[in-house]
Amino acid sequence: MDAARTVADGVVLVVPEGADDDPGQMGPSGGGESACSPAPWGADRMVTGGGSRADSVRAGLRAVPDEATVIVVHDAARPLAPPSLFTAVVEAVLVAGASCAIPVLPVADTLKRTAGGMVVSTVDRDGLVTVQTPQAFTAAVLRTAHREGGLATDDAGLVEQLGVAVHTVPGDPRNLKITRMEDLAVAEALMVEAPR
Repeated sequence: MDAARTVADGVVLVVPEGADDDPGQMGPSGGGESACSPAPWGADRMVTGGGSRADSVRAGLRAVPDEATVIVVHDAARPLAPPSLFTAVVEAVLVAGASCAIPVLPVADTLKRTAGGMVVSTVDRDGLVTVQTPQAFTAAVLRTAHREGGLATDDAGLVEQLGVAVHTVPGDPRNLKITRMEDLAVAEALMVEAPR
């Protein structure tokens, strides 16, 4: 949470149901505010998430004060995001006037489209990027995007559905997403490197 604190006035932590009893517990979510006080891990408030990523973000949004002007959404699955990345997306909104800013990295691998176990075509990777969090938004745009109730794999996708421009900043290759067990070993190796 220290990274978020470098640019944030407050932090809302969205957790699975029951995580206030056991922070490591994973389980179905309900969408209400936790009774846990004070919130752990440096957060100002802790709320229970929902059954989908969008539901969890909506639960967090309900805990964000109405007077907030910029909201940053970050996935816990990317624990190595440096403070500079939070600063970059927030500055893109506050200084450059973007409604939404996301960190991206160019696609390095060759991409192929397959069907039935066979290669159908090679995808031109020119202009393709992978997307990371944290993602920063003007509060009004993010709240509107979630009120529409659409589906997307990230919050920027919901903003795109509104027809709002999504700006990009350079991502960080060390800001990996931990989705498999082997990712933990990579993250541990990165954590013993010198501070960034």
